[in-house]
Amino acid sequence: MCYAEVYYIYVMKRILFTGPESTGKSALAKHLAEEWDTLWVPEYARTYLEQLSRPYTEKDLLPIAKAQLQREDRYARKATDFLFIDTGMLVMKVWSEFKYSRCHPWILEQLYQRQYDLWVLCGIDIPWEPGPMRENPNEREELYAIYRQELQQLGVPFIELWGSREERVERMRKLFT
Repeated sequence: MCYAEVYYIYVMKRILFTGPESTGKSALAKHLAEEWDTLWVPEYARTYLEQLSRPYTEKDLLPIAKAQLQREDRYARKATDFLFIDTGMLVMKVWSEFKYSRCHPWILEQLYQRQYDLWVLCGIDIPWEPGPMRENPNEREELYAIYRQELQQLGVPFIELWGSREERVERMRKLFT
C-alpha cells in the first residue's frame, strides 16, 4: 500500500503600514498584532533617534534603514499568520527626499526588492499628535500625496485607510477574515 504525503505550505502575510507621521501606523500595527496573536515590527527610527545625543543628519538614515529591515527579518521568523510592519523603505525614501532631496541607493534597492502582501497607506484624518521625533505637522497633505503617488508608481497592492482608529481596525479585520 502506498501512502501519499500531503504537505501544507505555510505562508505568512506581510502587511506594511506606511504614510506620513502621526497617522496611526504604530498603534494600528500593534493592535492588530495583539488581536491576531502575532508580532509587529516597531519603527526603529524612534529607538535610534532617542539614543542619539545630537541632531540627526542624512548619514543617520542608512543605519536606521538597515536596522529596520534586520528587525523585520528577525520578527518574520517568529510571526504566525501575519507580520504587521510599522514603517518600511518607502518611509525612508520619502523622508530622505523630502528633507535632503535625495535618497541612498541601498534604500531604493531594498524598496524595490522587498515584497509585501499588502501596503496600507494610513490617512491623515487622525489628529496630529506632537512628539519629539515629529517634524512636519503642516505638510501632511503634501506628504500623503507623495506616498500615494509612490505606491502607484511601485505598482504594489495597497489600500488607503481612513477613519477613526476603530474604523481602521474594523476595515483591516474585514480584509483578513
